[in-house]
Amino acid sequence: MSESNRIEFKRELSDSFEREVVSFLNYHEGGVIYIGIDNDGSIIGVEDADTVQLQIKDRLKNNILPSCMGLFDVVLEKQEGKDVIRVTVASGSEKPYYLRKQGMSEKGCFIRVGSAAEPMQGRMIEDLFSRRTRNNLGHIRSLRQDLAFEQLRIYYQEKGLTLGDKFAANLELLTEDGAYNYAGYLMADSNGNSVQVAKYRGLDRFDLIDSDEYGYCSLVKTCKQVLDRLEVENRTAARITSTTRVTRRLWNAVALREAVINAIVHNDYSNEAVPKFEIFDDRIEITSAGAIAPGVAREEFFAGYSTPRNKILMRIFRDLEIVEYLGSGMPRILQAYPKDSFIFTPNFIRIVFPIDAVALEMEENGIESQITGAIGGAIGGAIGGAIGGAIGGAIGGAIGLTDRQKEVLEMIKLDSKVSYRGIASSLKINGSAVLKHIEALKEKGYLRRIGGTRGYWEVIDDAE
Repeated sequence: MSESNRIEFKRELSDSFEREVVSFLNYHEGGVIYIGIDNDGSIIGVEDADTVQLQIKDRLKNNILPSCMGLFDVVLEKQEGKDVIRVTVASGSEKPYYLRKQGMSEKGCFIRVGSAAEPMQGRMIEDLFSRRTRNNLGHIRSLRQDLAFEQLRIYYQEKGLTLGDKFAANLELLTEDGAYNYAGYLMADSNGNSVQVAKYRGLDRFDLIDSDEYGYCSLVKTCKQVLDRLEVENRTAARITSTTRVTRRLWNAVALREAVINAIVHNDYSNEAVPKFEIFDDRIEITSAGAIAPGVAREEFFAGYSTPRNKILMRIFRDLEIVEYLGSGMPRILQAYPKDSFIFTPNFIRIVFPIDAVALEMEENGIESQITGAIGGAIGGAIGGAIGGAIGGAIGGAIGLTDRQKEVLEMIKLDSKVSYRGIASSLKINGSAVLKHIEALKEKGYLRRIGGTRGYWEVIDDAE
């Protein structure tokens, strides 16, 4: 590793540190500063790393404008057995950033050029300032000012952190004139935003079988509720071999979690749009508002160092350790799913994760095995109590079908290859109930299985 347009080495925390950070904030890719590494790449290490980390955070908070809170991470690493501090800096959306004591001038504004921080020319400063984003959450005034933050206080307390009396200002939940901004509105105990998790039968949006809304509360709580719901949907299939028990989930759990968090934290809330989560028989789709320009910008997006859309939300989610560190989510997603899982439109970003075919087959094979076991048990029971079993079977057959069994039969008539999972989801019953009804229909002569797992059901219309 050597110094480059995105990497800077520093032997120690020096007076030029803020200048380097400003240059990366103003650079379209951001960058990384290593403290404890000499210019030639030699590992020197840092003495009293905890104190140095606190100094870094304090200097970045107080010495740079506009605020860069939420745009940097400070992480302690071990390299060659020595403490090295890595400071990751994202590209900011409120360029130009500058040194507070020098102001927005050529002495205060810097940008990364090659492997050096160079002063900005006056024309560039004026151009960046004229294009500065003004529709971010920090500048939008909340329509409601009667906001409470008990939920947020509890989440911070759970992490051993305390929100003092000035927490709204410290977390940048206020506009320049001291009113609650839209970020504060999203973090409040009560607001008008909700996130939908919808579940459909089939492969399109025609047949909605379940829809839940999570929201009207702190966005942190909403995120946790959505994660919990999708954790339930992300079932684990198992296969027992002669030597071990093999398990596999419908979707990669790490990638799914990162995609959910990214959609919620980086959604463009400025137009009141919210993320959407949709579950189909063969996939899950996660849609968030916001656009990424084609070309280089998308490569930066996939590299994990594109500009955070909502730095205030990012800062809070990192404080609560929901987000680990800047740029960590995208590499985790791409380890499990390819880039073409992402669909970009002028106003939205959609991620499509297909259901793991192996897990689905394992799950359905497991249900088939349960049915086979149930039949074996029934035969054994019949042998043990032949007379009682015969009488009970005759009575059951004479009585006919229950309403639920009729519903199952009608579903199979419509789709002879419908899965047990599909029946359970449609009727909102568990898998064991489906097995019971299927077995009853077979025993009463209304149904037979043609072929194995990849076969189909045959309905016998003239069953008595």
